Amino acid sequence: MQPSDIAALARRVQENIARVIVGKDDMLKLLLAAVIARGHVLLEDVPGTGKTVTARSLARSLDASFSRIQFTPDLLPADITGARVYRPDQGEFKFIPGPVFANILLADEINRATPRTQSALLECMEERQVTEGGVTYPLPAPFLVIATQNPVETQGTFPLPEAQLDRFLMRLTPGYPTAEEALSILGRFLREEPLRELQPVCGVEELKNAQAALPACEVAECVRAYIAALCEQTRRDERAQLGVSPRGMLALMRAAQALALIEGRGYVIPDDVQRLAVPVLAHRVIPKGYTGRSDAARQVVEDAVEAVPVPTETR
Repeated sequence: MQPSDIAALARRVQENIARVIVGKDDMLKLLLAAVIARGHVLLEDVPGTGKTVTARSLARSLDASFSRIQFTPDLLPADITGARVYRPDQGEFKFIPGPVFANILLADEINRATPRTQSALLECMEERQVTEGGVTYPLPAPFLVIATQNPVETQGTFPLPEAQLDRFLMRLTPGYPTAEEALSILGRFLREEPLRELQPVCGVEELKNAQAALPACEVAECVRAYIAALCEQTRRDERAQLGVSPRGMLALMRAAQALALIEGRGYVIPDDVQRLAVPVLAHRVIPKGYTGRSDAARQVVEDAVEAVPVPTETR
């Protein structure tokens, strides 16, 4: 699949989602980059900013199987992955798959569940499989987790551990609409529900072909060095207790490749890396004395972007 074909596909999906979601074009483009890079996405913001609707709109646009789990304090790991149940008529235990067996899983308000339940997603997100009773069950391909999260300062939440945050390719924040966008939302939802009328514009096989094209996107050695230097700078920052891991470094490169393809290019440029630095890296940085403070982590990443020299073309 050529970069121009992937760009056309992404534009088609983004325009379809924009029939429901108003004024979030940049966020939607980054969300689609995560999908093509086979990465999971954490949507973090206060309630009512369209996080769940965005996930549902994406699933409908891609014609993918979709499951939603409402995370609550009493949710158990088996409620997510499934469990072995004894069947008296067959005289044996049978595995009953949980809602995680879908192309797109919406983990709604993931930080309202206990850490034990949150950890049930670790194997699913990393290995894209579920192990139960010594038997491994592969998840459908493609598989994407879109988790929504209220800010950690909200009462009744359990902050996600670093190991879980590191498995999300991006953390995106929808934010409040502008005054003009708010009027557009009111007019759009006045007499109808746009999500109900949304139709698929991309098949699963077409998406898999776009994902398969990712490794062919060229990343020059100077750009790879730039990515490595950015991540190293976050680890050197005196304000950071924990900097970006090698997994985060690889995530930034793959996300940049996906964004380049969406832009119709077969190669990554430094602008792609800079645009993705905060969404991909900030949630992987743990500032000293600021556990749960995303603004402090964001500042560390932004300062790293400012400090590290940008590679330029040599003649």
